[in-house]
Amino acid sequence: MFNLAVITDEITQDFEKALDLMAQWNIKHAELRALWGKNVADLSRQEMERAREAIQKRGMSVCCIASPFFKCDLSGEAGPAAGRMHQATERALAEQMDVLQRCIEAAHLFGTNLIRVFAFWRRGEMTQEVVDRIAELYQKPLEVAKEAGVTLCLENEHDCFMSTGAETAAFLQRMAPLGMQAVWDPGNAFCAGERPYPDGYEALKPYIKHIHVKDPVREQNGIRFVPIGEGHIDYAGQVQALIADGYTGAVSIETHFSVNGDTVASTKLCLDGLRRLLERAG
Repeated sequence: MFNLAVITDEITQDFEKALDLMAQWNIKHAELRALWGKNVADLSRQEMERAREAIQKRGMSVCCIASPFFKCDLSGEAGPAAGRMHQATERALAEQMDVLQRCIEAAHLFGTNLIRVFAFWRRGEMTQEVVDRIAELYQKPLEVAKEAGVTLCLENEHDCFMSTGAETAAFLQRMAPLGMQAVWDPGNAFCAGERPYPDGYEALKPYIKHIHVKDPVREQNGIRFVPIGEGHIDYAGQVQALIADGYTGAVSIETHFSVNGDTVASTKLCLDGLRRLLERAG
């Protein structure tokens, strides 16, 4: 059975409060992205140690470092972000290896071997030239990750290249031999126009090491997120497939909405929805 987790800043930037709420909800696995208003890649050593102490005090563990690595322009420029940065400092391509080293330090400190990464802002068409360039730029990071004993997991992100399960799977056929794996995000795949389950999931399944869940609905004015199980993704089928396929990693709730500004309530609604699906799946 897989482990339930939460990206803590979806609850609150008050890290200790987020952990206390997770403890009340019987969630023992935390995914770290932003703490106290700072992205995990920007935390000082002292702040990371404070976070580790808070986690250990509550008997919890960290399942993944949700880094902003390669959430930047492929051109090399430090242009404006094309999507959410989650308190991360915008950095040019030349600065990205520093980001990776900081996230590797965090992974070691928090006792996880998974680091979430991206495939650059999606500006223009994803041509073969673009794919080749991304593959080239990942050669050194994957070498560094292997030496450090961590796994870089590429997330399908609708604001970036490799936005669907199918696109990410095609890229990982090439990159998996170098150690790259996947973070599967059905919500992002939906936003990119893919049917997440079964299409995207079945394509990406061989490479999935970590999962994010958020549930969107497509409306006339765009995408709106709702509690898990109430949106347009077949999460009932997805949960059943994860159980049937023996997935034992973490499934992290990434709420992406609030109830009248209350992110605690919205995260709890998502958790309750996911648990109802698990109960129905037996």
